[in-house]
Amino acid sequence: MDDNVKPYKILLAFSSCLAVLIGTDLVMDARSGGSIPHLIVEGLLLAVSGGFFIFSIGQLKQAKIEIVSLQNNLNEVAREKEKWKQESQQLLQGLARKIEEQFADWKLTPAETEVGFLLIKGFSLKEISDLRNTQVKTTQQQAQSIYHKSGLANRSELSAFFLEDLLPSREDI
Repeated sequence: MDDNVKPYKILLAFSSCLAVLIGTDLVMDARSGGSIPHLIVEGLLLAVSGGFFIFSIGQLKQAKIEIVSLQNNLNEVAREKEKWKQESQQLLQGLARKIEEQFADWKLTPAETEVGFLLIKGFSLKEISDLRNTQVKTTQQQAQSIYHKSGLANRSELSAFFLEDLLPSREDI
Protein backbone atom coordinates (compact mmCIF):
# COMPACT_ATOMS: atom_id res chain seq x y z
CA MET A 1 0.00 0.00 0.00
CA ASP A 2 2.89 2.38 0.74
CA ASP A 3 4.15 1.72 -2.79
CA ASN A 4 1.12 3.60 -4.14
CA VAL A 5 1.72 6.57 -1.83
CA LYS A 6 5.52 6.81 -2.07
CA PRO A 7 5.69 8.58 -5.48
CA TYR A 8 3.27 11.23 -4.24
CA LYS A 9 5.26 11.76 -1.05
CA ILE A 10 8.41 12.23 -3.14
CA LEU A 11 6.59 14.64 -5.46
CA LEU A 12 5.18 16.48 -2.45
CA ALA A 13 8.62 16.84 -0.85
CA PHE A 14 10.21 17.90 -4.14
CA SER A 15 7.52 20.44 -5.01
CA SER A 16 7.51 21.92 -1.50
CA CYS A 17 11.32 22.31 -1.51
CA LEU A 18 11.18 23.80 -4.98
CA ALA A 19 8.43 26.21 -3.95
CA VAL A 20 10.41 27.35 -0.91
CA LEU A 21 13.59 27.83 -2.94
CA ILE A 22 11.83 29.64 -5.78
CA GLY A 23 9.82 31.75 -3.33
CA THR A 24 12.95 32.74 -1.44
CA ASP A 25 14.77 33.56 -4.68
CA LEU A 26 11.78 35.55 -5.92
CA VAL A 27 11.66 37.65 -2.74
CA MET A 28 15.42 38.23 -2.81
CA ASP A 29 15.34 39.16 -6.51
CA ALA A 30 12.40 41.54 -5.94
CA ARG A 31 14.24 43.27 -3.06
CA SER A 32 17.44 43.59 -5.06
CA GLY A 33 15.63 45.09 -8.05
CA GLY A 34 15.50 42.10 -10.38
CA SER A 35 14.13 42.54 -13.88
CA ILE A 36 10.39 42.16 -14.46
CA PRO A 37 10.72 39.28 -16.99
CA HIS A 38 12.95 37.38 -14.54
CA LEU A 39 10.46 37.93 -11.70
CA ILE A 40 7.57 36.79 -13.96
CA VAL A 41 9.42 33.58 -14.89
CA GLU A 42 10.18 32.84 -11.24
CA GLY A 43 6.59 33.69 -10.30
CA LEU A 44 5.34 31.20 -12.91
CA LEU A 45 7.77 28.58 -11.61
CA LEU A 46 6.47 29.24 -8.10
CA ALA A 47 2.87 28.85 -9.31
CA VAL A 48 3.69 25.59 -11.13
CA SER A 49 5.55 24.28 -8.10
CA GLY A 50 2.63 25.27 -5.87
CA GLY A 51 0.26 23.54 -8.28
CA PHE A 52 2.29 20.34 -8.08
CA PHE A 53 2.30 20.68 -4.31
CA ILE A 54 -1.50 21.00 -4.17
CA PHE A 55 -1.91 18.18 -6.71
CA SER A 56 0.36 15.94 -4.61
CA ILE A 57 -1.63 16.64 -1.46
CA GLY A 58 -4.86 15.74 -3.30
CA GLN A 59 -3.34 12.54 -4.66
CA LEU A 60 -2.06 11.57 -1.21
CA LYS A 61 -5.49 12.12 0.30
CA GLN A 62 -7.10 10.08 -2.49
CA ALA A 63 -4.56 7.28 -2.07
CA LYS A 64 -5.20 7.17 1.68
CA ILE A 65 -8.96 7.03 1.09
CA GLU A 66 -8.47 4.16 -1.37
CA ILE A 67 -6.19 2.34 1.07
CA VAL A 68 -8.75 2.62 3.87
CA SER A 69 -11.49 1.45 1.52
CA LEU A 70 -9.42 -1.53 0.36
CA GLN A 71 -8.55 -2.42 3.95
CA ASN A 72 -12.23 -2.31 4.88
CA ASN A 73 -13.11 -4.48 1.87
CA LEU A 74 -10.35 -6.92 2.77
CA ASN A 75 -11.58 -7.13 6.36
CA GLU A 76 -15.15 -7.71 5.16
CA VAL A 77 -14.02 -10.47 2.79
CA ALA A 78 -12.03 -12.07 5.61
CA ARG A 79 -15.11 -12.01 7.87
CA GLU A 80 -17.30 -13.49 5.11
CA LYS A 81 -14.69 -16.16 4.40
CA GLU A 82 -14.56 -17.15 8.08
CA LYS A 83 -18.35 -17.22 8.32
CA TRP A 84 -18.62 -19.36 5.17
CA LYS A 85 -15.88 -21.65 6.45
CA GLN A 86 -17.70 -22.18 9.75
CA GLU A 87 -21.05 -22.74 8.05
CA SER A 88 -19.61 -25.19 5.53
CA GLN A 89 -17.78 -27.02 8.31
CA GLN A 90 -21.05 -27.39 10.21
CA LEU A 91 -22.77 -28.67 7.08
CA LEU A 92 -19.99 -31.17 6.41
CA GLN A 93 -20.11 -32.39 9.99
CA GLY A 94 -23.88 -32.76 9.71
CA LEU A 95 -23.51 -34.67 6.45
CA ALA A 96 -20.89 -36.95 7.99
CA ARG A 97 -23.24 -37.65 10.93
CA LYS A 98 -26.10 -38.47 8.55
CA ILE A 99 -23.89 -40.82 6.54
CA GLU A 100 -22.73 -42.46 9.76
CA GLU A 101 -26.37 -42.86 10.88
CA GLN A 102 -27.23 -44.47 7.55
CA PHE A 103 -24.25 -46.81 7.84
CA ALA A 104 -25.47 -47.74 11.34
CA ASP A 105 -28.98 -48.40 9.92
CA TRP A 106 -27.37 -50.74 7.39
CA LYS A 107 -25.54 -52.36 10.31
CA LEU A 108 -22.07 -51.86 8.88
CA THR A 109 -19.09 -52.84 11.01
CA PRO A 110 -16.63 -50.13 12.07
CA ALA A 111 -14.20 -51.36 9.37
CA GLU A 112 -16.96 -51.28 6.73
CA THR A 113 -17.95 -47.79 7.89
CA GLU A 114 -14.37 -46.58 7.42
CA VAL A 115 -14.18 -48.21 3.98
CA GLY A 116 -17.58 -46.71 3.09
CA PHE A 117 -16.42 -43.18 3.89
CA LEU A 118 -13.26 -43.67 1.85
CA LEU A 119 -15.26 -45.08 -1.08
CA ILE A 120 -17.55 -42.04 -1.02
CA LYS A 121 -14.50 -39.77 -0.95
CA GLY A 122 -13.36 -41.41 -4.18
CA PHE A 123 -10.37 -43.45 -3.03
CA SER A 124 -9.56 -46.56 -5.05
CA LEU A 125 -9.62 -49.97 -3.40
CA LYS A 126 -5.81 -50.02 -3.54
CA GLU A 127 -5.57 -46.59 -1.90
CA ILE A 128 -8.02 -47.63 0.81
CA SER A 129 -6.01 -50.79 1.44
CA ASP A 130 -2.81 -48.79 1.71
CA LEU A 131 -4.38 -46.24 4.07
CA ARG A 132 -5.79 -48.99 6.30
CA ASN A 133 -2.79 -51.35 6.04
CA THR A 134 -4.95 -54.19 4.74
CA GLN A 135 -4.94 -56.43 1.70
CA VAL A 136 -6.81 -55.26 -1.40
CA LYS A 137 -8.86 -58.45 -1.25
CA THR A 138 -10.01 -57.59 2.29
CA THR A 139 -11.04 -54.11 1.15
CA GLN A 140 -12.87 -55.62 -1.85
CA GLN A 141 -14.78 -57.96 0.47
CA GLN A 142 -15.69 -55.09 2.78
CA ALA A 143 -16.89 -53.01 -0.19
CA GLN A 144 -19.01 -55.93 -1.42
CA SER A 145 -20.44 -56.33 2.08
CA ILE A 146 -21.36 -52.62 2.11
CA TYR A 147 -23.11 -52.93 -1.25
CA HIS A 148 -24.95 -56.07 -0.12
CA LYS A 149 -26.09 -54.61 3.24
CA SER A 150 -27.16 -51.33 1.61
CA GLY A 151 -28.92 -52.93 -1.33
CA LEU A 152 -26.81 -50.83 -3.70
CA ALA A 153 -24.94 -52.29 -6.65
CA ASN A 154 -21.64 -50.41 -6.61
CA ARG A 155 -19.60 -47.38 -5.57
CA SER A 156 -21.49 -45.07 -7.95
CA GLU A 157 -24.82 -45.98 -6.40
CA LEU A 158 -23.34 -45.64 -2.91
CA SER A 159 -22.10 -42.12 -3.67
CA ALA A 160 -25.31 -41.20 -5.48
CA PHE A 161 -27.36 -42.40 -2.50
CA PHE A 162 -25.84 -39.63 -0.37
CA LEU A 163 -25.27 -36.98 -3.03
CA GLU A 164 -28.60 -36.95 -4.85
CA ASP A 165 -30.34 -35.01 -2.09
CA LEU A 166 -27.52 -32.46 -1.92
CA LEU A 167 -27.72 -31.45 -5.57
CA PRO A 168 -30.61 -29.52 -7.11
CA SER A 169 -33.11 -31.50 -9.14
CA ARG A 170 -33.37 -31.00 -12.90
CA GLU A 171 -36.42 -28.81 -12.39
CA ASP A 172 -34.38 -26.52 -10.10
CA ILE A 173 -31.54 -26.09 -12.60
